[in-house]
Amino acid sequence: MQPGTLGRLGLVVHPVRDTRAEAEIVIAWAGEHGKEVVGLRTDAARLPAGVRGVGEEEFARTVDAVVSLGGDGTMLGALRLVVGRGVPVLGVNLGHLGFLVELEPRELPAALERVAAMDFTVEPHLCLRTVLRTGDGLREAVAFNDIALARTPGRGTVTAALSVAGQRIGYLRCDAIVLATPTGSTAYSYAAGGPIVSPGADTLLVTPVAPMSGIGRPIVLGLEETVRLELMESSGPPVVEVDGIAAGELPPGSVVEVRAERDAGHVIRLDAADHGRRSRVKLSLLDLPLLPDEMLELVPKEMRRNESTWAR
Repeated sequence: MQPGTLGRLGLVVHPVRDTRAEAEIVIAWAGEHGKEVVGLRTDAARLPAGVRGVGEEEFARTVDAVVSLGGDGTMLGALRLVVGRGVPVLGVNLGHLGFLVELEPRELPAALERVAAMDFTVEPHLCLRTVLRTGDGLREAVAFNDIALARTPGRGTVTAALSVAGQRIGYLRCDAIVLATPTGSTAYSYAAGGPIVSPGADTLLVTPVAPMSGIGRPIVLGLEETVRLELMESSGPPVVEVDGIAAGELPPGSVVEVRAERDAGHVIRLDAADHGRRSRVKLSLLDLPLLPDEMLELVPKEMRRNESTWAR
């Protein structure tokens, strides 16, 4: 996006939460500045008047920037829509402990002015390009947090042979196998005992969940190393989860190939230092046995940008 070229804004909204008030802020700003706002046709029922619904291909091809209204999950969906296109995404936090999203709704008008003036920095994020090969053919998927092969209850553990850069490493027998980016290291992988990785690190994580035999510890790999998982015939049929969204089952004998891609997503940062400080505070709260509204008391007052967010 070049200075003065912000002509069309893409709007991505939370699939359940009411985001109309925040969407109206975006629409009002766009109307005052002669900008067009488009959303996904599949979100039409949740979009206010003034937002034209388009298909995913047109959305990705024609928007100059994207505003995501929701939490980290909504932000991940927005990044997947424009993956590899260099389109910057601005996240507005309507969720809980978001690590990707930066803004609160009241900050939107000023933030949009800065985006239009190119007064921001871009935080690059890598993605995982995944090919799923089954007896019925192949499917492709893109994830910015993680790809997981999760056990289907009552149908056996996930058992897979692991190869890295063409070399057989061993096998895993566990409840799930998580392949995570540095961004996703604070999500499912972290809950399974994986390390927290700096967003700027060029790494890929392979984390077994509740391992029973075989490889029982997380593995940290380089970005140039392609990962191949081959489900053994003794494996149960795992569900594939892409950034936490179920994407169907894989039968035994299926092959999953994953490679990392740098600079696949661009996140808008208006104050990178402040975002980093708040992220460190959030990380320190992850292991505490507290609900979000109870955590608020532990957050320094100068960092409580929107106290109601923590209680949601």
